[in-house]
Amino acid sequence: MNNVILIGRLTRDPELRYAQSGMAVTRFGLAVDRPFAKKEDPNAVTADFFNVTIFGKRAETCAQYLAKGRLTAVRGRIQNDNYTDKDGIKRYSVSIIADDVQFLEWGDKGQRPQSQTYQRNDTDIASDDVFMPEEGLDSEGYRALSDDDVPF
Repeated sequence: MNNVILIGRLTRDPELRYAQSGMAVTRFGLAVDRPFAKKEDPNAVTADFFNVTIFGKRAETCAQYLAKGRLTAVRGRIQNDNYTDKDGIKRYSVSIIADDVQFLEWGDKGQRPQSQTYQRNDTDIASDDVFMPEEGLDSEGYRALSDDDVPF
């Protein structure tokens, strides 16, 4: 099972782009507080930082209404990514592929939509909610790994 629910604040404004297929893709950073008790301060808090990606109609809505600093809930899955940088070094990263985003704060970026509830219909399922995997990924969004890809 690969499910994650995070509540945090956006670290940057959402970036909306469109894939060649025309599907909307929005990316943003999310800072999530985590208790980090220290001897001198038992109530200390640190933050974990995540890159979040969401697709389809929800991606357009996030780009329109979210902004840096907004408190937001994200539900989705964790995905490991890897690539080879310009120096030939294999790099690994973890990102969140969001299925749902809930706006927990409203502010100046846009007017609050008429309804916070998104009702799915057959058209949405057929066009916006179908995950289009990146090149090299299977239909569930996973990349085949060889022993050389495992960092340990």
